[in-house]
Amino acid sequence: MLAIFLKTLPFFAIIALGYAAGRMRFFSAEATGYLTKFVFYFALSAMLFGFAANLDLSDVFSWGFVWAYLLASTLIWALVGGAALLRGTGREEAVFEAHTGVIGNVGFLGIPMLALLLGPQAVGPVLMVLAVDLVVFSTVLTLIITGLRGGTVGLAMLGGLVMGLLRNPMIVSVVLGLAWGATGWALPVPVNEFMTTLGAAATPCALFAIGASLAGKNPDRVGVAVWLSFAKLVLHPAAVAVTALWLFDVEPYAAGVMIAAAALPVAGNVFILAQHYGVAPQRVSTSILISTAVSVLTVTAVIALLGPLVGKP
Repeated sequence: MLAIFLKTLPFFAIIALGYAAGRMRFFSAEATGYLTKFVFYFALSAMLFGFAANLDLSDVFSWGFVWAYLLASTLIWALVGGAALLRGTGREEAVFEAHTGVIGNVGFLGIPMLALLLGPQAVGPVLMVLAVDLVVFSTVLTLIITGLRGGTVGLAMLGGLVMGLLRNPMIVSVVLGLAWGATGWALPVPVNEFMTTLGAAATPCALFAIGASLAGKNPDRVGVAVWLSFAKLVLHPAAVAVTALWLFDVEPYAAGVMIAAAALPVAGNVFILAQHYGVAPQRVSTSILISTAVSVLTVTAVIALLGPLVGKP
């Protein structure tokens, strides 16, 4: 476990560096926003395209994998949302607490870290986890909030959701990469080197941006945030382990990657959605802060336990 901790430590050290830069106002909120845009639209997209272009979708896609992750996440979603309602929390807030309990930082943290720690072959399973989070749970969140507010869920709204997904650079880059990989053609050398060079900036910039964005978050409803962090860091990967290893018998390595992805801290885009809808943004931001800080230990522990599955000592 110490060896794995030492491997994960540099990732979290960069997050801590970004946090310190933000707290000392060396890196402003505006600068953090632009750095995040660079990662989201350019560096991470180049990394994802390069990974996807070298994937054979038939080798990584598995309905058993999808159902295992979807069932486990839905169970934790229902558990966290139900617990919120039992506390007397409003229905919209309960939905956002449920979302916080299952949506991890797969894009900015998971893809670069798990690809390095578990090998480049981890990218395929991680991308499937990301796809379920973006396509299924983000859509469900939008539909439920709209329904609770008395909005109409019609073709126009569904079309807007589809267009939103198509404008997401992570989804676009993966789809284009898979399409190129399906041709069987190798990327031209200049294009491959361009993607590799630009994609190499994704990991440090994304981690730094995570830390800098956390610097502007003030703790609120700490007790609830601790519970949500526990659900995300412990209950979610535990549920995924049960469904992947016992209910659906997912291939061991893919199951290990799925469990590791489920153990990631709360994603920053949950806060963006909370701000957009005006529902418990401070509570969500505190959960992001706590889960990210604690995950340096919990993610290390999970990956250490997964050693036999992913072929790591």
